[in-house]
Amino acid sequence: MWRSRNSLSRFTQLATSSSSKFNCHLNLQPNCLRLLQISDVDHGYGLFSRSTSTAVGPSSGSGKLGIAGLDRVRAMGSTAEIVDATTLGAREVVDMARHYGRCYWELSKAKLSMLVVATSGAGYVLGSGSAVDLAGLCYTCAGTMMVAASANTLNQVFEVKNDALMNRTMRRPLPSGRLTIPHAVTWATSIGLAGTALLASQANLLAAGLGASNLFLYAFVYTPLKQIHPVNTWVGAVVGAIPPLLGWAAASGEITMNGLILPAALYFWQIPHFMALAYLCRDDYKAGGFKMFSLADPSGKRTALVALRNCIYLIPLGYLAYDWGITSGWFCLESTLLALAISGTAVSFLLNRTKTSARRMFHVMGDDYPKILASMFCR
Repeated sequence: MWRSRNSLSRFTQLATSSSSKFNCHLNLQPNCLRLLQISDVDHGYGLFSRSTSTAVGPSSGSGKLGIAGLDRVRAMGSTAEIVDATTLGAREVVDMARHYGRCYWELSKAKLSMLVVATSGAGYVLGSGSAVDLAGLCYTCAGTMMVAASANTLNQVFEVKNDALMNRTMRRPLPSGRLTIPHAVTWATSIGLAGTALLASQANLLAAGLGASNLFLYAFVYTPLKQIHPVNTWVGAVVGAIPPLLGWAAASGEITMNGLILPAALYFWQIPHFMALAYLCRDDYKAGGFKMFSLADPSGKRTALVALRNCIYLIPLGYLAYDWGITSGWFCLESTLLALAISGTAVSFLLNRTKTSARRMFHVMGDDYPKILASMFCR
């Protein structure tokens, strides 16, 4: 009698406990709903996860448990699973797009590439004469952007080990491990071929040849030279001077003396710009294994003299552009004053060879100079 009464009591407790849990899931309390979602998404089980002490076990092939109320909860759990999976998939797609977008942006050195595009566009406008073909201008700028992005990516592929040793570059996509080298090579190859094909089909073969030649010069000549000889600075200046010539050739179909004024200005600007940067980052370049001109010049005097000499070369270009009928007299005046101001910072660096004066010259000769020059040319 006592044993049967005890058994009945245990049965009653179990039934009450099961009833309360059953009601909890039917009422979909917050904690219970969270349990449903976790168990369905993580384990593919039915009502409960494996970690719970009241696990029912795996769902059958039909997805039914055989109990009407529990089957309704099971259906609700499946809906939550689908919603959660869809949300998770969309979030992963967005995160992946953001990740690769940022990596491609950094590999392409997008800001530098846009500067190249600005000078190419200026060359196109100058070479067009009185009427500018806007569609041709857009195609030329797009092709130039693609080729520049490809060249910058290949530069980072070849210098990945050096970049990993420099504070200024160790956080780039390749040395930081955010992207693999084969992936970067695939990106560079596809975008380089696409840019060259766009220039050939929408501009002319001369422009496409200049674009392909500049890509080769930057990635396969200038980049390895940085670890061999200081002449790399002058080769890099040639690379920076070609884009406006490319734009001129895309518009006019030929290369003339008039088309060389803007490339010459960019060439002479880049030398002091690079000299200031190389002086400021001497320790970093040395750690990276690069052979920069400033590393063989402990006093900095020769570096400052090279910078000043090329600044002086900028002064007469405004007059030549006016005399050859390319620009107005206002451009002659404005460009001459700008060249004199830049030369003044080079003189200051020569007289006081410190990082402060080098930084001042670098900022005065910053990346805005080509944009200002291009806009003055095109007025």
